[in-house]
Amino acid sequence: MTDTGIATARTTPAERTLAQLLDARISCRAYLPEQVPRDVIERILELAQQTPSWCNTQPWQVAITEGEGTERFRAGLAEYVRTHPQESDFDWPRAYVGEHKLRRRECAMQLYASVGIAPGDRAASAEQTMKNFDLFGAPHVAIVTTHEALGTYGAVDCGLYVETFLLAAQSLGVATIPQAAVAGSSRFIHDFFALEEDRRVVCAISFGYPDTENPVNGFRTHREPVAHVAQWVSR
Repeated sequence: MTDTGIATARTTPAERTLAQLLDARISCRAYLPEQVPRDVIERILELAQQTPSWCNTQPWQVAITEGEGTERFRAGLAEYVRTHPQESDFDWPRAYVGEHKLRRRECAMQLYASVGIAPGDRAASAEQTMKNFDLFGAPHVAIVTTHEALGTYGAVDCGLYVETFLLAAQSLGVATIPQAAVAGSSRFIHDFFALEEDRRVVCAISFGYPDTENPVNGFRTHREPVAHVAQWVSR
């Protein structure tokens, strides 16, 4: 804090806490079977509910599984994926080009290396991909939806909600992974949760307590320095 009372960067307890949460959070791909207590999940939801949204529309709705509900969802989703094409409520990226393609490939190579998949082993990489639909063994999944009438901005607000959910979970020792792949089975999700037809599936968040001994949770992705992404206009 300066003499004028204006906070400067990297000086406040809140900033340090946020930095620690961001640094510690990973996309967890291996979980312990232990259920997260209902009161802990409810606290995550209470914190996530503080997410800002366009005109305070709060477009997110969340369907959450636990216990046998997760097992039924997991089994049904895996079977559905094997027998149906992907059908997302939102357009997939049209293409990965330039630096976006390079970052995506780097992430995939790190993932494969962590579990011993050799470059070019398509059978093993396809098997790893299928683990998305097993929820990576997580004991819970949250399905985040928006109202179709809110369009792009409803989805953007849900993206903010997802980030708050991830950090809230991390603060309570709960690991997470947001999953667009699961949203590619939108019809199955609508039917399983009896969602209203005007809801659009944004993504899933699988969560639980992390298996810290599994090597798949050991790699960390690179982040670009601020100078590579921020543009300053001073005059």
